[in-house]
Amino acid sequence: MSDKYLILIIEPTWDPNNVPEGGLEEAGRAHGAFSAAVAAAGAKILGGEALQGPTSAVGIVPATDGKPAVFTNGPLAETTEVVSGYYLIETETLDQAKQLAALCPTSDRLELHPIWDMAGM
Repeated sequence: MSDKYLILIIEPTWDPNNVPEGGLEEAGRAHGAFSAAVAAAGAKILGGEALQGPTSAVGIVPATDGKPAVFTNGPLAETTEVVSGYYLIETETLDQAKQLAALCPTSDRLELHPIWDMAGM
């Protein structure tokens, strides 16, 4: 049986419009190598995306008790780091997920979150 995990890529605040020349190509190569390592391990990448910068984020407080939802344009908080992307992977074990996540490119750190299997609930 395999399990799913979310890898959050956390990096210093960045603006995708100010990436240095060659930066996107270098990042593409690094993420390609990560993808190849996952496949070589017999695991799967089920999805993943790069996120736009924090100024494009929208904070939402859902509507409750008859009060309307509240929307706040980003950036949402003073921060020195942001989630810049993610991968959803499927592996055989938590240890395999940890080892593969450690290969994911980032200029700062990563978080690995097990996905709660709610099938059949």
